[in-house]
Parts: sequence; structure tokens; C-alpha cells
Amino acid sequence: MGLDIRVLGPWEVSADGTPLPLAGSRRISLLARLSLSAGQPVTAEQLLADVWGDSHVATAAKQLHIVVSKLRATVAAYLAAEVIVTVPGGYRLDLPAEHVDAHRFARLVRDARAARARGETAAAHALFRHSLGLWRGDALAGMQGEWARIEAARLGEERLSAFEDDADLRLAMGDHHAVVPELAAHIEAHPLRERPRAQLMLALYRASRSSDALAVYRDTRRVMVEELGIEPGATLRRLQQAVLAGDPVLDLSTPPQQAAQGVAPAPAELPAAAGAFTARDLELTWLGKTLTEISPGAPAIAAIDGPGGIGKSALAVHAAHALAGRFTDGVLHVDMRGATAGMEPLSPLDALGRLLRSLGLDSSAVPAAVEEAAARYRSLTATRSLLIILDNARDAPQVRPLLPAGAGCAVIITSRQALTSLDGVNHLRLAELDPADSTTLLARIAGPARVCAEPEAAARIVRLCGGLPLALRIAAARLAARPDWTPSYLADRLADATRRLDTLEHADLAVRVSMAVSLHHLREEPAGQNAAWLFALLGLLDTPAHTPEAAAALTDRPAHAVEAALDHLMEARLLEPAGPGRYRMHDLVRLYAREQAARDIPEGERRAATHRALHHYLATARTAGLLLNPSLVNVAGLRADQPGLHLNTAQEAIAWIDTERDNLIAAVRQADDLETATGLAACVNGPFSHRGWLDDLIEIQLHALEIAARAGDWAGQARGHNYLGCIHKNQGRFEPAVAHLEQAVLCWERAGLPSRAAGPLHNLGTTYGRLGRFDEALATQNRAIAAVRESGLRDYEATVLNGRASVLIKMGRLDDAIDAGRKSLEIWSDFDNPHHEGATCDTLADAYRRAGRLAEAEPLYRRAAELQRRAGHRALEAVSLWGLGDTLNDLGRHAEARECWHRSARTLRDVHLLTEEELDLILAQDVPPPPDPIKHF
Repeated sequence: MGLDIRVLGPWEVSADGTPLPLAGSRRISLLARLSLSAGQPVTAEQLLADVWGDSHVATAAKQLHIVVSKLRATVAAYLAAEVIVTVPGGYRLDLPAEHVDAHRFARLVRDARAARARGETAAAHALFRHSLGLWRGDALAGMQGEWARIEAARLGEERLSAFEDDADLRLAMGDHHAVVPELAAHIEAHPLRERPRAQLMLALYRASRSSDALAVYRDTRRVMVEELGIEPGATLRRLQQAVLAGDPVLDLSTPPQQAAQGVAPAPAELPAAAGAFTARDLELTWLGKTLTEISPGAPAIAAIDGPGGIGKSALAVHAAHALAGRFTDGVLHVDMRGATAGMEPLSPLDALGRLLRSLGLDSSAVPAAVEEAAARYRSLTATRSLLIILDNARDAPQVRPLLPAGAGCAVIITSRQALTSLDGVNHLRLAELDPADSTTLLARIAGPARVCAEPEAAARIVRLCGGLPLALRIAAARLAARPDWTPSYLADRLADATRRLDTLEHADLAVRVSMAVSLHHLREEPAGQNAAWLFALLGLLDTPAHTPEAAAALTDRPAHAVEAALDHLMEARLLEPAGPGRYRMHDLVRLYAREQAARDIPEGERRAATHRALHHYLATARTAGLLLNPSLVNVAGLRADQPGLHLNTAQEAIAWIDTERDNLIAAVRQADDLETATGLAACVNGPFSHRGWLDDLIEIQLHALEIAARAGDWAGQARGHNYLGCIHKNQGRFEPAVAHLEQAVLCWERAGLPSRAAGPLHNLGTTYGRLGRFDEALATQNRAIAAVRESGLRDYEATVLNGRASVLIKMGRLDDAIDAGRKSLEIWSDFDNPHHEGATCDTLADAYRRAGRLAEAEPLYRRAAELQRRAGHRALEAVSLWGLGDTLNDLGRHAEARECWHRSARTLRDVHLLTEEELDLILAQDVPPPPDPIKHF
């Protein structure tokens, strides 16, 4: 027999027929919670939230482990098999659903409704009575917690619906005399339910008690008005009129009006629910609320949209199974074939024919015109309680005639398009599964043991499937079909981008086919031809987001000309929105687009298009870099083959850099020619440094350095080493900084341009100073000053003098440092360069503060912070704010000092140079020590 759990009443659990002595509210609650998801994983996070509730005990996770261990030990004393198993991220009650009375009840109710739909009335009645006989009281009686309250309410509602469904059957069987007292008791316990009151009125009428039936209506109206302030519903009002008129339609001997219209038993057309359905809890809750809220005079309609393979149909069917019991006249399901490979979409007339026949209309009586068929359909649905699923719709015109008329009906539509032109529709856009839910889905199909055995490989599979349920199902199915495959082997196959889509094919499932349908429909439309061509080109780019401007460069057409094509691709769900004027392409869709490009576009055109797009980013990054630092000679001299965006101010440059950060990183990675790779690396170096994105910069500069080395370009290598040296220095990694900077000097010499070594010599000098190698620092800076004076670059002379001042401060030669800082600041007064001027103000302020000249240091720190804020260099703004805080603290203005330190720390957190934990530690101290980023910049 195994373990048997009963929750439909007072808690009971037995093992092989023997009651299990289970003690402790949390053990009982935990086992009950797992039992309601028997056979399905429940995350530890969910169990803690449900069973531990609002408790914030730090040891809650450990307590969960202890409770599970105790439960296992208790059960092990009676059963050899382990029934509570560990799965990724949580636990699963490894028990057939039939061993939990709540699941037995749900299965019996489903079977009863299926029997009713087949016209097997007696069998359906027996199944309903069997299901109701499982109840011994209120569900989850005595259990505490919000989850128990919600589940008890859900189960209780299902019990009431089953009782009322059975009452309908008994009325149809002529058992109206016997059902009267049961319905009367039911109404007394649940006075606000209209359906059983209508049933009681019909039973009394058929028992020749018309006056009693009308009295039930009067009592119902009184209760509804007094308790809710509303009149009885349309069904009760029509029933009252029929009783008053003695309408023969109410007689059992005259089949109801439905029979005259040829209506068959209540349809139950739902496909089987997917056994591996995972997650989507929020979406299911939304659907349940949307479809059961009564809207006066109109059906409830929910439209689920999303790209192919995202799980729209699975969600719709799963939700429909959960809600079917609320719709007394049955469930209709039509596959509209809007995105079915090899099949034309169903016409509205064909779909109406199917629906009308399901509602009992003879084929010969189905009108031949859409308008007449839709009118007949509205008539048949006007007074019914139906759930209608219009799955896989092509567009709004296809489904508009299929919307029912009755307020008691509900509709679920699934479509790749967002059907926003339909009136009265609630929209749900379905997104990819997150990594945790993706892993759960993988484990449910492939087997938890295989996923648990190789968690890192499973994580790679999940990442490469991009949260797309179809891809995950195929990957898991391939593992399940091939016991000799390990998750690592499958992950390696998926990692090969050239055959990932081939790997994601199994039996009748294929990710590639899902996308091909959308592209096929585009190519069929005259307005979609340009979109199909653009789709292939977009696949060439590795950037995570697409903009009209970048797409214009890619296609060599004006931006306004490609916007319509981008919108067409989004409507076809081959692109997804990524913010105003931005579009995102799923990684798997990108691979398919790249296949189309390789097939349809010559290689030369593909390379030219990619080059144009990358140079769009190069040109705009050059503009942004110069706005933030006009002294960047190397950047100013770069050539770009596209005009790029027109940016006017440093603030616009910062906003563009922030928005395009990920695209710029991807563009550098994709660049494989010297000019583009080194140009992009040079352009983004300053802006990324300003934002504190130093780890990203290291990857960018290493890539550009590799390209330069491969091309034998010494100048490109010199710049790359110089950039990397500065990044390492700013991160406090001085030894690797020295190594890169020394290489930069050497590369300039090998390039025959020793005067260009002034930059790395300056940076090398300041790095030597950080290491305490002061003699080398000053000697190196002397070489740098000689080089810049020879070349006549006064702004760079100011930079070198500022670096010299920082070294002199560390040496304690404060007067010399102040002199060098003043000279640097004097030169910067002739230039509009807030970044470098701000850096010099900060250095000079440091010298004044170290010399005890606090009154002179304070305004310089304030000016430095303001200049860096204007320049967009938030990390250096934080450095100056920290120096200001130290100065104010030395002046005895402690509250102002703390405010400056806190502003500085929060800024460092915002640019990811401090963690939240480090920030909290700083905020907790009255006089915090400077964090590492302050010391290193």
C-alpha cells in the first residue's frame, strides 16, 4: 500500500495501513505541503515561505533540513522506500498522486466530468459521489499558515463545484425529489451561491412545487440585495420568468431548449495537460483571476502572446484544466493553426463550424457565411457557461468572430502576436523561464538524478537554451531518449553554435521549425519582404539589442526606412521589445537568422553589412569619448566608415554609453579587423573608465591587443598595453600594471615613435610612485615631460605634472607637490576638459590637506567632485568626495564629513566598485577608513 495521506478533513497519514505517529506542527505542515505537490519538486524557498511563513529566523534553512531528516526517519521506520527525495533547489514527495486523497478527489472529478461529456450520466453520478465521499470535513483542518488557508479555500471551492455538478446530473436523471433537501442544506451553508439556488428552484418546480420555487427566488433576491447590494444574475432571473410562465422547457419530459437546437452533452475538448509543466505560478494566478471575474454583459477574455516555443499553449491548457470545473456547460478547444508548420491557418468560418458542431448544431445547419455563423454562435453562447480556448491564433481578424456573447463564458487566446486590436481583452506577454525554473523543467523530463549528478553541465544546457521551454523540452527529451548521453556531452553539443539548432530537434519537435513558420508568414506578405531580409542581416550581429540607427547602418538604408521592418519582426515575435526604440533577438532566433543570411546573402555583402554596423558604434563611441575628454588625440584621429549618432553634450554621451554598454562590449568582441577592434577599444576606454566598468575594459583591451599582435601592429599593441596598465593601476594591481606599461614604452620604440611613449611613461611613473619606487617614478616622469614638451602637447604636459604632484605627495615633498599641481591647473585653465581639470584639483587638494592647509583643500575638493560629475566620471567624483569628507572631519565638521563619505560610498556602489555588504559596513562607522577603490584611483 505504501504511504497514504488524507487532507480532506482532519490530518491523517498511514504507512501500509498503519497510522503514522507524526508529531510537530512543522513536520505535519511540511509533509502536507509536499503532498499537495506529490510527484513534483517544491523549492526550498517555497517551503520556507509556506511553512515558516513570516519568520525571519536566520537558521530557517537549517531547520528545514532538520525537519526533512526527522520526517524521513519517521517514515523509514514503517517503509523501506525513501519518499522525500532531494531535487535541485528543493524536495519532492516521491509518491503517486493517488496516495493523496486531494489528488484522488481531483482525478475522480475529472473522470466524472469526462463521463458526463460522453453522455454516461449514471457513471458520472457514481464518480461524483465517490469523489465527494472522500471528504471528512474541511480541507487541511487545523493547519496554520497562509498557504493552508489558500489551499483549503481552493479545495473547498472544488468540492462545492463537484457537488453542484452532481446535482445537475441528478436533476437530468429525474431525481429531483431526493435532491431538494440536499440542495436546501447546501444553500443554508453557502447562501451567496447562485447556482445551487437555481438548481433548487428547478427541482421544486419539477416536484410540482412552483410556489416554493418562486419563494426560493424571492429569498435569493433578498439575500443578494441585503448582503451584496446587487440583483440576482441573469440565469436566476430567466428561471423565475420560466417558472411563472410554466415554460415546458423546464419539464424533464421535454428535453431542455438545448435539445431542440441539437446541443450534445457538455463538451470537454481540452487536450491532456503536460505532465512536465513547470513554474508560471504568477501567470496562472493572473489567468485564474482574469477568467473568473464577472464582467457585466461580456465574457472574460485573456490573450497570451509570446514567441514560438515559449509555452503559450501549455500554459493555456494547464490553466484551463484548473478552471474547467467552474464552467458548467463545458470546455471548447480549437487549434487555429496560426503558426503550424506545413498547414494553413484555420479560416474563421471553419473555426466557427467546429465550434457550432461542438455545441450540438448539425453540420447541415451550420451557416455558410461567416456573419451568419458568428451570429448563430453568439446566440448559442449567450446564456451558457463555457470556457473556450482559441489556441495558436494567427491574428486578431482570425479570432474576432469566435468571441462568445455570454457573460458566463471565458476565452483564452494564444498567439505569437499581441492581439491589441481586440476589444475587452486582457493581455499577458509570456517571457522565458528563469534559470531555476529551467533547471526544474530539465530535471522533470531528463530525470532529477542526471541533473543532480552534473549541476554545472545542467546549468550550461539551461543557459544555451535561453529559457525557451521548447528548447529545454527537446534537450531534456534527447537526454531521456539516450541514457548513454551525459549532460556534459549534450552541453558540449549545444555549445557548438553551428549545430545547436540541429541538436535541438527530436521526434516531431524542432526549434528551427517553430521559427521558420513566422518567417514563412512574413515572406508571404508584401509588407513583410523587407522585414524578412532585415531578419537575416540582424542575425549577423552579436549585439544583445538592436536599434533603428544600427539597423540602418547594417542595411545601408535610412533609420526611418527600417523602423517599419523592425516592427514587423516584433509582431512576428522574431524580435522582442527591449525598451523604447530597442529590440532584442533571442540567441536561438539569432542562430536561425544567421543560417538564413548564410543561405540567402553573399559573403561579401554579409561582411560589408557587419562592418557598417560596427563602424556605427565606432563613430558614436568616438564622439562620446571626445565629449567626455577632448584631449584624447588617439581617439580624435580615428577613422570611421559611418557617421554615427550626433551627440551634443557630455550628458548625452554618458546616457548613450550607459544604454549601449552591452552592445559596445559585444561589438568589440565581434570586431576581427585591426582598425575596428583597436578603434572601438580606444573609444570606449575613457567612457568605461568614467563609469567604473574596469573588468569589462580588461576584456575589451585584451581582445584588441590580441588583434594588434596578430597583425604585427606595434602602435596598436602600445596603446593596448598602456590602457591595460592604467586599468590594473586603478584596481590596485600595481605589478601587472608596471609590466603592461613597460611593454607599452617598448612597443612605441619598436614602432619607431619613441615620442609617443609619453603617455605610458607618465602612467608608469605614477605606478612606480604607488609602489614606493620614488627615484624611478621621478626619473620616468622626467622622460615623460621631455617627450611632451618636444611634441608641444601642453594639455598632456599638464597631465604629467599632475602625476608628478601625486608622486611628490607620497614622498612628503608637499611644497614641490603644490607647485607642480598649480602649474598643471594653470595649463588646464586654457582647456575645456573637466575630467583632467578635476583630477588636478583633487591632487592639489590632497597636497594642501597633507600640508595642514585645510581651508585651501576644501574648495578644491568640492570643485574636483563637481568637475568629475560634469565629466561623468563617477568613480573619480567619489574619490574627491571622500577627500572632502576627510578634510571636513579634520576641521571638526563631523556630520558634514559623514555625509560626504556616505555619498562617496553610495556612488562607488552604483558603479559596482563596492558591494552592498561593504557599503553597509562603511555606513555603520562614524569614521570609516577609505575603501580600496578610493586608495587605488
